[in-house]
Amino acid sequence: MASEIKSSSSNAYNLRVLAASNDVNDILKMISPRWKMQILCSISQGMNQFSLLKEAFPSLSDQVLGRRLSELVSEELLLKEHIADTVPQQTVYIHTKKGEALLDILSQLHIWGQQKW
Repeated sequence: MASEIKSSSSNAYNLRVLAASNDVNDILKMISPRWKMQILCSISQGMNQFSLLKEAFPSLSDQVLGRRLSELVSEELLLKEHIADTVPQQTVYIHTKKGEALLDILSQLHIWGQQKW
């Protein structure tokens, strides 16, 4: 587990300078946690339930998967919907327009990364 950065440290100062100078740094920090974009992309490929994501990423712990899904929901990249009349109750994750827009950007980043410069 990562330790907290002391507010008086040079790392904390550098993070504040970067955040003030360019909003992109905040966005990159939001999307960079391990597994987060893989989960978002997998949901776009039909793996839209917790159990399906666990099958796709067997080394991913339940705790981290749950945390990443919660983050994606709170950032309004995904909606969490409960399927009516299912026992036990089933939940599916669906992209929002904001999530779909990010997927388009990620696709462009992938294409850019594949270029032979």
